Amino acid sequence: MAAHVAPGGDRALGYTFRHPGLLRQALTHRSFAAEHNERLEFIGDGVLNCAIARMLYERFPRMSEGELSRMRSALVNRDTLHRHASALGLGASILLGEGEVKSGGAERPSILADALEALFGAIYLDGGFDEAYAAIDRIYGDDVSGADTEAIAKDPKTQLQEWLQGRRYAVPDYAIVAVQGEAHQQTFEVVCRIPALGISETGTGSSRRAAEQAAAARAYERATHDSEA
Repeated sequence: MAAHVAPGGDRALGYTFRHPGLLRQALTHRSFAAEHNERLEFIGDGVLNCAIARMLYERFPRMSEGELSRMRSALVNRDTLHRHASALGLGASILLGEGEVKSGGAERPSILADALEALFGAIYLDGGFDEAYAAIDRIYGDDVSGADTEAIAKDPKTQLQEWLQGRRYAVPDYAIVAVQGEAHQQTFEVVCRIPALGISETGTGSSRRAAEQAAAARAYERATHDSEA
């Protein structure tokens, strides 16, 4: 049974399962059946991180360990997974319970991202790491090759901190101002404050770290814009 894009998609995983049950499980949400995709998602997360690490290691031989880590973090996240899952048309194939169907679960970023990771895990179990790596390379290859290495190597928090330190300002302060949603699907809101510049910007994300990065990006944009005005 082949995993392929929905009509109108432009990419394929390029893999045919020897054991179709793994494909079905990877596309089964917990709301649909007891045998769902969360364990496969766990494996897929590790496989994806390893595959991206190998791609970066091979394609950017002069990058330091810290730069490679930041590059991987910029590429392996829920937003990127959601984008690729949408391009593959996974929403039309995910098995959801009635409640999730009615609430638009087929378009929910977290569900799509988790399903794609589960697919990577399923391919790994079905065909081994080389097959999983090949599928991930087909999907992420352009992201890796076309990455803005200078920008990604320094995440927003690092950019902001270096910019402030270069001008002898104190490092910014981050604080959580709100947490919404259930434990397995929370959204964090964080504020980034730079008292010396009168800047206070907020950011949201599916984790505290992601929210801090979003807030830092907005604070950096504000600080650099104000300095040029």
